[in-house]
Amino acid sequence: MSKPNVIVFFTDQQRHDTTGAHGNPMGLTPNFDRLARAGTHLYHSFACQPLCGPARASLQTGRFATQTGVFRNEIPLADNAETMAKVFARNGYTTAYIGKWHLAGKDPVPKHLRGGYQSWLAANHLEFVSDAYDAILYDDDNNRKKLPGYRVDALTDAAIRFCDGHQDDPFFLFVSFLEPHHQNHVDDYPPPDGYREELTARQWTPPDLATLKGTSTWHLGGYYGMVKRLDEAFGRLMDALKSLGMLDNTIVMFTSDHACHFKTRNDEYKRSCHESAVRVPSMITGPGFNAGGQVRALFSTIDIAPTLIDAAGLEIPGSMVGKSIMPVVRDARAPWRQDLFFQISETETGRALRTHRWKYGVTSEYHEDAPRSDVYRECYLYDLDSDPYEMVNLIGMDVFRGLCDDLKKRLLEWIAEVEDGHAPEILDAPERYSRQYRFRATDLLELQKGD
Repeated sequence: MSKPNVIVFFTDQQRHDTTGAHGNPMGLTPNFDRLARAGTHLYHSFACQPLCGPARASLQTGRFATQTGVFRNEIPLADNAETMAKVFARNGYTTAYIGKWHLAGKDPVPKHLRGGYQSWLAANHLEFVSDAYDAILYDDDNNRKKLPGYRVDALTDAAIRFCDGHQDDPFFLFVSFLEPHHQNHVDDYPPPDGYREELTARQWTPPDLATLKGTSTWHLGGYYGMVKRLDEAFGRLMDALKSLGMLDNTIVMFTSDHACHFKTRNDEYKRSCHESAVRVPSMITGPGFNAGGQVRALFSTIDIAPTLIDAAGLEIPGSMVGKSIMPVVRDARAPWRQDLFFQISETETGRALRTHRWKYGVTSEYHEDAPRSDVYRECYLYDLDSDPYEMVNLIGMDVFRGLCDDLKKRLLEWIAEVEDGHAPEILDAPERYSRQYRFRATDLLELQKGD
């Protein structure tokens, strides 16, 4: 069989709970939901750094933000970085990038800062050079191109044209949308005309936003409209592949760079390790992933590149610290990590650990050119089994001290491994007596197991 084509359908700032597969009742994502059931649904999928540039650098390289050097926005990805595009190109693939890049620091993007992609129709800051109905990108030679239609549709049309023109040679295509990210200059989420009104009239609000609100009271309808149009575009792309006879030999991944908390956790939309900023919708369909089912392993941005490279039958570069999820897709009993590591190095300097049950986070003072800190302080602990939207902070409660000590140890192990042996101090949160929690010693032992 010939080498499989590989396509990444990449959204920006999309919450996992916008999808029916994660419980949204509004029917916004029938294509995602259907293909997640038919293919492989990565149920626990997370951004390792909830910020555009760092997350994208980690995705392209399979490395954490402090390892790529892109620990905040506007730091270009090094031109000698090993990327997915370079791996696929070395193995006979035509590589193409369409949409938002955000890894060069300027527009148009010079060829040496394109991550090794050969065909180019993109912009570094798509949110600055274009608008919802004014899709502006730059081609291979950095000529300005205006594409017709709503921006989601314009990029999708370009992706379909690319697929149609490359039916006889294997390709790796990365389609990177701005939606459902806000349009910066108006601080709004502009959906296609008519969508905001229709969806606001029957809007479902996630529990964290219903309680904490933030900007969701006036932004959520437009945001949902963007999500709906993205799913429609996803369906159109899959229909095009079917009509071209390419479905059986094309791996397609749907994922996002990070999510959106609508100014409920800080004074903007992300840069938080809460689920509302780090948990994203992810699924893969095609050869090796059909009928993979719902995979509950903890999947991170750093695992995307190794997974797609492995699925194409190629060798994963040693520089990539992420892991391929393929063994778990084949056999749910395959060994896999039991916790995930998160970094933030913009607005705040923070680190967090997530197990299947617990979220433990620490923070420090922010310094613009310092990707890490020597001293952190505990700031939150959430029991995700009983509190999936992280509304009740348990940090400092005396009954959870033993659990926090265990999670702190695991977090420090991650920091040492990822950050070149760095050994910061983590200060305990001030103790507060938890009258409402009364456990036996055996219960506490079970808690400290973490999962």
